[in-house]
Amino acid sequence: MIELRPFASLGGAHHGWLDAHHHFSFAEYYDPKRMNWGNLRVWNDDVIAANSGFPRHPHRDMEIITYVREGSITHQDNLGNQGVTEAGDVQVMSAGTGIAHSEYNLGDSETRLFQIWIIPDEEGAPPSWGARQFPKRESGQGFVTLASGKRGDEQSLRIRADARLVAANLKAGETAEYRLESGRKAYLVPATGVIEINGQRAQARDGVAVQQEDVLRVTAVEDSEIVLVDVA
Repeated sequence: MIELRPFASLGGAHHGWLDAHHHFSFAEYYDPKRMNWGNLRVWNDDVIAANSGFPRHPHRDMEIITYVREGSITHQDNLGNQGVTEAGDVQVMSAGTGIAHSEYNLGDSETRLFQIWIIPDEEGAPPSWGARQFPKRESGQGFVTLASGKRGDEQSLRIRADARLVAANLKAGETAEYRLESGRKAYLVPATGVIEINGQRAQARDGVAVQQEDVLRVTAVEDSEIVLVDVA
């Protein structure tokens, strides 16, 4: 079963410095039919204006993945971690017992990113943060694992959840497949381009909720960048 969630149907708010769109209920946006997708709780599509960002604020007991689409984001937290994550790369924050952080776009142009929250397998773990630069994905490479809590994905950033974040860059006409284990769900968004997934067409920034499908066959109608989360 594949459910298309058009970008125009998402919740969100414009705060001047932040143009946010929410795939799931978040902040002042509430939709009882869009509370979560398995253990995926939040998928925010954020556009952050130049020289602005999120001042220091706390989190706990959540796995928070930031996928930068354009520009960069600068992280600092109360554990002493700091770093810059640029387009195509990923940072992971395991909030655990509690962490306070800030996220700023210190550049002169907009930063566009996906912020993805996944419910952890257990609460009360020590907080942590990590980021990683990944080789630029080439067309024909298929889906590449960027963050995961699943066995066999040791080359990716680690999260404390039964989930996996993958991404692919496809040229128009190219196809990539992703296999879902029995009982699992997927949520994917084409960051750019237009795709067809098992015959269902999705435009850039649309959400696609998938369940009861063994194989996802994704074909690029236009050059596309696709981000997918595999969840329990």
